[in-house]
Amino acid sequence: MAKRRSKHTRAPRPLRLDTFNTSASKADGLWVTRQIRAENATKTYSCPECGNPIPPGTPHIVAWPHTPPIGSTSGVDYRRHFHSYCWERRR
Repeated sequence: MAKRRSKHTRAPRPLRLDTFNTSASKADGLWVTRQIRAENATKTYSCPECGNPIPPGTPHIVAWPHTPPIGSTSGVDYRRHFHSYCWERRR
C-alpha cells in the first residue's frame, strides 16, 4: 500500500459544494463558515480556539477567511475546524 504524502505538501482538498456556507463577522474580519454534521465528521481536528481535539463523530464548524490573505489565491488554504461552542463564543 502506498504511503500518503504529508498534508503539508498536498494541495488542499476542495470544499464540498453540496453543503451550505454562511458568513460570520468576528473581530478579525469576515469569515465563511460551514457546519459539519456528526456523520460527516470522520477525522480528528485540533480546535484553534481551545487547543483541544475535535474527535470523529462530533458536529463542529469549519471557517476560513472571506478575503484571502495577501499572496494567497483562496481563503480555503486557511480553513480551520472549531468546536461549535468555541466558534460561538469567539469575538
